[in-house]
Amino acid sequence: MGRLEGETTAEALHDWRMAERSAETAKRGRMVAAAAAKAADEAANAASATADAAKAALAAATLAEQSANKTAAAARRTVEVASSDLVEAEAQSASADLAEHAAQAKYREAADRAPQRSESEEPA
Repeated sequence: MGRLEGETTAEALHDWRMAERSAETAKRGRMVAAAAAKAADEAANAASATADAAKAALAAATLAEQSANKTAAAARRTVEVASSDLVEAEAQSASADLAEHAAQAKYREAADRAPQRSESEEPA
């Protein structure tokens, strides 16, 4: 009386338990697959964000390079002007030194003649 199409109750219970395990394994597999799909989606989003960040970094680096080139050009011009100013200042300093030495020499000559003048200028 417990047989259905020749299957015993024990066999039917065994089949049920096997089907139950198989269903549980399939559910776990579905959950793992869903988690893997979600992780893959997050990885794709992260990769896209990384690509956007790389593009922004490249643009910033390009702008920084252009700015550095402009700064270097301005520095070169400053060096040229400063070098020219230094040459001119050195020339002016040398000229002023010569003028000072000449004036000093004239003063000494005048000072050396001064006692002679005062003696020769005295009434006789």
